[in-house]
Amino acid sequence: MDEDLSTFLGSCPVPFLDYKEVLLGHGSGGKLTADLVEKLFLPAFRNPYLEKLDDQAVLEVNGSRLAFTTDSFVVTPIFFPGGDIGRLAVNGTVNDLVMSGARPLYLSAAFILEEGLSLADLQQIVRSMQEACETAGVILVTGDTKVVNRGSGDKVFITTSGMGIIERDLIISADRAKVGDKIILSGTIADHGMAVMSKREGLEFETEIVSDTAPLNSLVEAMLEASSAIHCLRDPTRGGIATTLNEIARRSNLGMLLDEKRIPIREDVKGACEILGIDPLYVANEGKLVAIIGRDEAEKVLERMRGHRDGKEAQIIGEVVADHPRMVVMRTGIGGTRIVDLMMGEQLPRIC
Repeated sequence: MDEDLSTFLGSCPVPFLDYKEVLLGHGSGGKLTADLVEKLFLPAFRNPYLEKLDDQAVLEVNGSRLAFTTDSFVVTPIFFPGGDIGRLAVNGTVNDLVMSGARPLYLSAAFILEEGLSLADLQQIVRSMQEACETAGVILVTGDTKVVNRGSGDKVFITTSGMGIIERDLIISADRAKVGDKIILSGTIADHGMAVMSKREGLEFETEIVSDTAPLNSLVEAMLEASSAIHCLRDPTRGGIATTLNEIARRSNLGMLLDEKRIPIREDVKGACEILGIDPLYVANEGKLVAIIGRDEAEKVLERMRGHRDGKEAQIIGEVVADHPRMVVMRTGIGGTRIVDLMMGEQLPRIC
């Protein structure tokens, strides 16, 4: 590690987080979220499944390995270029299952509706969910509906849970990264977050920015067929790829070294981020994944990904290192070095 970088890392203070009330930042996926989970939820419900802090739990049931997950969606606006809250809810839950190597099977959905919501809007959301289920090959088998008084909600919130089966003899988890592993990103970053933000703020660009929301089970299946040396998989939703890689680094107790020049981003998305003063590394994605793969197998997996419709722009963006454990460091486009830390607050609330 460079001497100047080592000195800088050693001088970074560790913030002590102590708040009396919930802030928007507690839902960002960043430092405040981690603080809430580690200080409140984990001590209350501690068990070996929860302690892994993956996006799903892998359960042994009668000789079968099942993946189980749950998620809530509060995006505003509920309709945005490339999707809506319904499509997002299905794809997001499917992808959380897939990141364990599972084949998604069943979903549930709970709707909290605000009095006054247009039934035409609700019908469109349900239709989107139906289409998303068909695309992903899952069945929505149970659900619930509640209505709150006008002004007590924000049109519609959706909570989805999902179950899938792990049919391969492999373990994929955030704590399994190894020194020398390559970091692969399946495509361009920040598309979803900036699609939602541009719609929310009424911003117009030369080309329309469209959400990347999509189910990733077909892409992951192709990757698993190519190699069993896939150690970690994550879909970088809340907090973007920066938060995702920090979570993996902390769980594996290793460092990450990224190359900024290799991180793909569309020019219109990059321009929108610059206009709004937003770092694209922290912007949510809903149809991309980050994979940590053994060095010797990375190129083979990358080739298979690039042959798939959902991985055509995949890139190796860095590697896992022994230096600066539990931290993500990036070589910038101008030759400098930057620490990519968890964010303290929320730069894009209500994005998923």
